[in-house]
Amino acid sequence: MLSRLADALVPAVGRLTVTTDAGAELAPGSIIAANHTSLADPAVVLAALHRLGVRPVVMATAGLWRVPVLGRALTREGHIPVHRGDRRAADALNGAAEALERGRLVLIYAEGGLPHRADAAEAEPEAFRSGLSRLVQLTGAPVVPVGQAGARRVTSGSRAKQLAGLFTAPLRRPRLHVHVGEPVELTADGAARTERARAAVTAAWRTAAARLGEPAALAA
Repeated sequence: MLSRLADALVPAVGRLTVTTDAGAELAPGSIIAANHTSLADPAVVLAALHRLGVRPVVMATAGLWRVPVLGRALTREGHIPVHRGDRRAADALNGAAEALERGRLVLIYAEGGLPHRADAAEAEPEAFRSGLSRLVQLTGAPVVPVGQAGARRVTSGSRAKQLAGLFTAPLRRPRLHVHVGEPVELTADGAARTERARAAVTAAWRTAAARLGEPAALAA
């Protein structure tokens, strides 16, 4: 339901295009790692993946489960709450590992939060936290890097600016782009594994942002 809803709603707020690397593969039991820049980008990524025939389980902040109707839907569909800074934080990795073992794809935002910037411009992914590396260590699953760009043109900045952006997006119809990279096997240890994953997601983001003519990607 969440993926279908995203695919139905995203065209109302922007013009979404999707590309893939020649060797891209969204095989069952894969981890999808995407960059996180806006409250709007989960919907953008889900819509893009839905067009590619993929409906992943999403690891998302546990606060969403407190929203009455949404929380029940997330639980029913098997999405995974992440309790940051809580003793239940490890439960998210265990839930993700179980989903991967069942052949589901799991979408993770390894940066662990949104960038603290007021402008709508693109920038490369921030440092990754250790959750993705630990999930790979636990499961041995391949990682599919996904880069999205343009979501900050829908919502970014202060709360008032985000609301204004969301309400005006159907009139502005900003361009949105998602690029799916080739899977990577993260066989290194610890920090090296995390950095390789970030490099792969950064490369996918750079492809997506360049499609939109974003200066940060073009300069690189």
